[in-house]
Amino acid sequence: MTTRLLVPTDGSDSARAALEHALDIAADREATVQLLYVADTKKPSLTRLGTDVVDVLEREGDEILDAAAALAEDRGVSVETDVVQGDPRTAIVEYTTGGEFDLVVMGAHGRRGIGEYVLGSTTDCVVNRSGIPVLTVRAADEARRVYPYGDVLVPTDGSDHASVALDRAASVAARHDATLHLLSVVDELPEVIDAGSTQLSSQLEENVQAVLDEAEATARRAGVDEIRTSITAGPVPREITSYVDEEEIDLVVMGTHGHTGLDRHLLGSFTERVIRTSPVPVLTTRRADELE
Repeated sequence: MTTRLLVPTDGSDSARAALEHALDIAADREATVQLLYVADTKKPSLTRLGTDVVDVLEREGDEILDAAAALAEDRGVSVETDVVQGDPRTAIVEYTTGGEFDLVVMGAHGRRGIGEYVLGSTTDCVVNRSGIPVLTVRAADEARRVYPYGDVLVPTDGSDHASVALDRAASVAARHDATLHLLSVVDELPEVIDAGSTQLSSQLEENVQAVLDEAEATARRAGVDEIRTSITAGPVPREITSYVDEEEIDLVVMGTHGHTGLDRHLLGSFTERVIRTSPVPVLTTRRADELE
């Protein structure tokens, strides 16, 4: 059971959305939320106010954290705050080490917009390097956040990375008594598959169904009762996002890497694109043997 959540914030709309979702989780699990603001040392921040020299970024961080902590306290959630200096891309990852936290919850974009956002490239780095699961949340107009989760989606290709995500998703689904959706996307690229041949596609579908059957058996052993399996064909991020919309999914769980038997695509290589387009939160996991 999650007992401590790390929520990095930069005061952006996306960070606010992540915080609100983290508070839903923390209130349900009676967890403590650790709010973190990283004063970026790559930017000049010292200034003189009267006779005092102050760090404006740290002062800004204190103000952002105070507002976020007040929101947590209004929800009755235990909260702690910390301002650290460093590169946000590495400082957040370093903050997760030591086994103190069970989950990182952060916005998919920060406050500088598409070209120069803070918690955008930072989130990509944390997702790919964190030793603990990372839950990303978007604040776009089409984004939605539902908790507790009623429908959980796991895109799978049968890889070890996808299996780690499946284990996590099954645990979440069992806890919430949610429906678990197992989706395999066949990205039939023209340069790989002969459009005039159906034999390879038929064999591929059989192989994919075997992967889904094995995943379903694993989920049932984990205590999940309601399971749906689906196979679709097309660009992976688009198919995942479309499935989320059509089936009213509340949470997507993905590994950060993956492979197919024919090496036609890397599921994990699409994870960042799904994070940036999914209308619902995305929970990412990594294999233990990849952790640095």
